[in-house]
Amino acid sequence: MSGKKWADLSPRYKRLIVIGAAVEGVLKVAALVDLARRPAAGVKGPKALWAVVITLVNSVGAAPIAYWVYGRRKRT
Repeated sequence: MSGKKWADLSPRYKRLIVIGAAVEGVLKVAALVDLARRPAAGVKGPKALWAVVITLVNSVGAAPIAYWVYGRRKRT
């Protein structure tokens, strides 16, 4: 698909791209809200680093999911 313009894509691919972008956005917002509300002791690693990774890494959801799985400490 390299080198194709938006206008060259089929409606199906356009829908998939828009849905994927929306899912990525929702995951990022949810992870950032949780990160902001969670105390620093409840996060593995620096909160600022997690915020940068979640925000800037274009990951198709991998960065927010990594935060949910690995970045949070279990509450006791």
